[in-house]
Amino acid sequence: MRAAFGISKGGFMRELHRPSPAVSFVGRHNSGKTTLLEKVIAELVSRGLNIGTIKHHGHPDFDIDIPGKDSFRHRAAGSVDSVIVSSGKIARVTSLDRDLECSEIVKCMPDHDLIIVEGYRKSGLDVIELFRAASDRDVAAAREFCIDATIGGVAPQAVVTDMPDVSAVSAAHGIPSFGFEDIDAIATYLENVYARPKLTVVVQAGGESRRMGQSKALVGFLGEPMITRILHRIAPAADEIVVTTNEPDRLAFLHDIDFGRPLRLASDVYKERGALRGFCTAIAAARTPLVALVACDMVYASPSLIIAEAATLHAERKDAVVPVTRFGLEPFHAVYRKDACLDATRELVEHGSVRMVDVFDRLDARFYSREETRAAAPDGGCFINVNTPDELAHIESSILGDGDRG
Repeated sequence: MRAAFGISKGGFMRELHRPSPAVSFVGRHNSGKTTLLEKVIAELVSRGLNIGTIKHHGHPDFDIDIPGKDSFRHRAAGSVDSVIVSSGKIARVTSLDRDLECSEIVKCMPDHDLIIVEGYRKSGLDVIELFRAASDRDVAAAREFCIDATIGGVAPQAVVTDMPDVSAVSAAHGIPSFGFEDIDAIATYLENVYARPKLTVVVQAGGESRRMGQSKALVGFLGEPMITRILHRIAPAADEIVVTTNEPDRLAFLHDIDFGRPLRLASDVYKERGALRGFCTAIAAARTPLVALVACDMVYASPSLIIAEAATLHAERKDAVVPVTRFGLEPFHAVYRKDACLDATRELVEHGSVRMVDVFDRLDARFYSREETRAAAPDGGCFINVNTPDELAHIESSILGDGDRG
């Protein structure tokens, strides 16, 4: 169990959790789901993935507790919600008055790289269908599948089978097909398509600011350099942190601070300034598939918004997720897919383009509405930046008087 709130060095912050992506393996009784998943889960875990699982049970009166044990006696006495806790495990048995949707269960299991669901065909999740030749029910289902590559009118995202006809129909319809012993290939497919991709958060620090009269990254803010505040705030959303700067020597002290994530400094690739050149430097510096950009003067930068943007990008297979406000796009509090952005951005820079908006013409971008942004970051203010000493003093005074924003 996790506490609901915590105190961060970047201010008061709600404890953050990443939503877990999920995929369902479905098939008839005795199609081999559990045996297959046992092997697939072990392979994914051996690759370093954090895996959660959900098993749909067809009998409402199942029990996993042991008769005679204290927890069993609690429930027998009438407890409707029983939690068993040791130093290494926790288990919870709750009586339900309705069927839970699979999405509700997944939502209660955050922070996994992937949740593998056994069953729940009608969950709305992508499904991977199993067909085994030794099962009469699977043979009947295969005949239906071979008509138009669907089961019950729904096409699976992939199949696992030992039936040549099913494999042939899958290939004809562009559906990936695996054998029951193709554990490595199935794991690779799940890792590439469904597992949560790692995320680099790049904080663009630049250098001297004429309006601020000094480097924004190093200007004092609530007793610390502004850059350290921003890094503490965004760290919970990151798998790695990169700071792009044209003054790496002055920011070397950041290596001595524990942000809970690996941190690197990256020098600007281009001598000339410009939003698009800075974007190209940031994307190139990341070592992960997804990249979030944040400006170092966004004093209320929101890790919860970054997490939501990354989850949307992955779920919808987009190249970018960019918030939209009444003032326009906010490309420097957004998430991007590195492989889709890097070549396009370099080509634009080589042709003399300097505007960030030009890159969106070449991307499959998803624009976050104001309502979506508000839902992800209800405290608001995440796009506020400070440009002058007066603005800095005003926001410091506001935080000291009214409290920080999560």
